[in-house]
Amino acid sequence: MLGLNVVNLVGRVGGDPDVRYFDGNIRCNLSLAVNRRNKNDDKPDWFNLKLWGNTADIAKNYVRKGRLIAVQGSLIFGIWDDKTKANSETPIIQVEKLHLYD
Repeated sequence: MLGLNVVNLVGRVGGDPDVRYFDGNIRCNLSLAVNRRNKNDDKPDWFNLKLWGNTADIAKNYVRKGRLIAVQGSLIFGIWDDKTKANSETPIIQVEKLHLYD
């Protein structure tokens, strides 16, 4: 059986990149605000993005709060234990391609 896990988003970055270094590798976390097609709803949908390697390095150097970007990646879930020791999870977009707009 064939599976498909592809996410394409275009929106504005919610804050400057949060960059971390791990054993010679670089990771960048971003938030992305995406407007819905329905103009009656003025609140955007927010997505957490995770970028690694060269893509993270490009984001570190060129992406800032408010910049319009497009991303393609896959949906993953970050899982952790919360204060009540119950498992919590949040959706994250693992970015594979990043396109910058002026």
